Amino acid sequence: MDERLDSRADRLDAYLEDRDLEAVWFARPNSFAWLLGGDSVVDRDSPLGVAAAGYDGDEFHVVTDNIEATRLLHEELPHEDVRVHRFQWYEGSLASGVEAVSPTPAAADFDVPGFADVDASAVRQPLSDADIEAYRELGRDAASAVERVCRELAPGDTEHEVASGLKVTLSAMGIEAPVVLVGGGRRAQKYRHYTPKKEELGDYALVSVTAQRGGLYASCTRTVAFDAPEWLEPRHEGAMRVETEALAATRKAAAEGGTAGDVFDAIRDAYDAVGESEEWLNHHQGGAAGFAGREWFATPDADDAVRAPMGYAYNPTIQGAKSEDTALVTEDGVEVLTATGRWPTRTVTDADETVELERPEILHIEAE
Repeated sequence: MDERLDSRADRLDAYLEDRDLEAVWFARPNSFAWLLGGDSVVDRDSPLGVAAAGYDGDEFHVVTDNIEATRLLHEELPHEDVRVHRFQWYEGSLASGVEAVSPTPAAADFDVPGFADVDASAVRQPLSDADIEAYRELGRDAASAVERVCRELAPGDTEHEVASGLKVTLSAMGIEAPVVLVGGGRRAQKYRHYTPKKEELGDYALVSVTAQRGGLYASCTRTVAFDAPEWLEPRHEGAMRVETEALAATRKAAAEGGTAGDVFDAIRDAYDAVGESEEWLNHHQGGAAGFAGREWFATPDADDAVRAPMGYAYNPTIQGAKSEDTALVTEDGVEVLTATGRWPTRTVTDADETVELERPEILHIEAE
């Protein structure tokens, strides 16, 4: 059995023992990818992939139909370590296929009659060593794609054109883009989720992406200005400081057994400290990231455990400005994953001087 499957088996053995189960199954694409490393997606509008991956304490299994079985075996699975069970496409479903081969009692992340529900997010945390290496590669590639597109922007470009360029650039690197937001100067001030429209960028732009590869998700935002309004710089700096405080609070919570609610308290205090006390009300603040865009969100009453090593993507906004990257939080510190070393940055330190980060500055481009 390869190293990846060994680490998954250890985690799932504990899960099965703790819940007195014989097997656990995952059909949602991100959890399928987490377990076996393969891509089970054909229809991107479907919440489920074309296969379910399972573990019974001894072996890893995949259930799928006869249409997909050979392709998955040859191209998506560590086939020597996985048993593939196939059913005729016209005779069954993923649920009935799993029900037919699984020992019971069992749990699944989709509806299988008689099976318990599994909180896949909790099982996926924290990240393994192999996850972290793949995450570093995704982070660098995603940031590189975003920054490459951003350096070529001009005031007359439309948000739609920029979004199209981002999707093509990411796709060429084997990266899906479930979220691509491009807001020009007018709409970025008006909306927190600036879904692209056929509108010119104008005096500046916010470009935000959530990128996915191999089941892992990385988010980042970059700001490009051609004729920046005077208020943009101080608001951008305030958002950077809030983000840094969020990551410092995350590291502390992970070390002390804290919760997502504890991190949120620090975020709210950080908004107070930069003189923007009400801004947190206007947008979610992000949270843990990994095999989901956000494994949990930092909210006032959130009791999710803060774990390390784990990815975190906070996205504080102050009207018209945003700071966002994906970072790895470990016992040793905070490492920004969506960084290339080729974008202007500013060093930002939290109030207690426990975390020092290079945060992306506004890139100023002289309009022709």
